[in-house]
Amino acid sequence: MSFLRVPPVLDGAADPAVVARRLFGAGGARPAGTALDLGGAWQAVHYLLTGDPWDGPQPEGDVVCGGRLLTEDGADELGRDVIYLEPARVAPIAAYLAATPFGAVAGRFDLTAMKAAHVQDADAFDDGVLDRVLAPAYAALGRFFGQAADAGEAVYKAMEERPAR
Repeated sequence: MSFLRVPPVLDGAADPAVVARRLFGAGGARPAGTALDLGGAWQAVHYLLTGDPWDGPQPEGDVVCGGRLLTEDGADELGRDVIYLEPARVAPIAAYLAATPFGAVAGRFDLTAMKAAHVQDADAFDDGVLDRVLAPAYAALGRFFGQAADAGEAVYKAMEERPAR
């Protein structure tokens, strides 16, 4: 999963679906320095935030899984699912992440529970993944959402299909 900070109006377009097509469609151009790629850590981070692989209360549930799905009929066109978070939903996420140290969510790291919940890649995790992958991902999300909130930006989240292993 990748995240992209974008002004609420891009090249005169304010409709998030139009902006998504400009950003993620064929030949789409993304503003430099505004992206964050969590790779396969996205669902594990969501699990640490909420204790669930998919659901959770706002604002912590919005960090990864919340927002408006823009590709219900257009995933084939864009080659990925795109989720939109308006600036009004970005600010509470930034405040939550700034006020919640990683140690406060790291206690949910339980490989057995994560495997049982079918968290992506949990079968390949070891105990070191918490410090090696998830803590840096959490810190990066905090910086990313803080910058987006400070600039009044929207966030677009893109999920691409991973090739089969």
